[in-house]
Amino acid sequence: MFTIHHLNNSRSQRVLWLLEELGFAYQIKSYQRDPVTMLAPQELKNVHPLGKSPVLEHEGKVIAETGAIFDYILNIYGNGPLNPDFSTNEGLAMNHWIHYAEGSAMPPLLMKLVFDRLPEKAGGLIRPIVRKVRDKAIQTFIGPQIASHVKYWSDALSKNEWFAGSEFTAADIMMSFPLEALTMRSPDTIPPVIQDFVKKIHARPAYQAALKKGGEYAYAKLQEKEQ
Repeated sequence: MFTIHHLNNSRSQRVLWLLEELGFAYQIKSYQRDPVTMLAPQELKNVHPLGKSPVLEHEGKVIAETGAIFDYILNIYGNGPLNPDFSTNEGLAMNHWIHYAEGSAMPPLLMKLVFDRLPEKAGGLIRPIVRKVRDKAIQTFIGPQIASHVKYWSDALSKNEWFAGSEFTAADIMMSFPLEALTMRSPDTIPPVIQDFVKKIHARPAYQAALKKGGEYAYAKLQEKEQ
């Protein structure tokens, strides 16, 4: 039995979704963010020293980091529709997108989130200065970086229905978080091909099943706008 240490409104929702797609049995240990700091509770440090989610427990093993968890679960699952053989173009593409999602796609999105919040954390006297620094950083570096990634996603989804090719794979589950995050924060600037991708993943029965079990997940509210 897989045990998922799951934090509300977090990337661990993807692990639940992967397990639902594969039909694997699992149990959830749920944790709630601090309502003020939005950080994970101290209890998660009893599971893993970094106190982050997701964390997977299975047969005495404790595995952190979403990409590593995906690798572990897919290795148990073996080759199949969600996990094409590594020797194929689809398998190579899937492996790329799984690790790209956290390694390259998320850092600029996280930077923008942090910089957007800087002025509200600054004192009244220096807030205008902090705001100018934020605007300059977003305009000259963070914004162009995000635009480059969005074009990369759009180009990939314009060539194929899914990220690794013509079939849905684990890569699409992994890539869901950065695309959902950007779509929710900047809905008016998202290319139609990315909006269509988000609508398709939200319609999947396994996605819906994972939502029911995982609890609060802000990015699922996108579905209300889609209907």
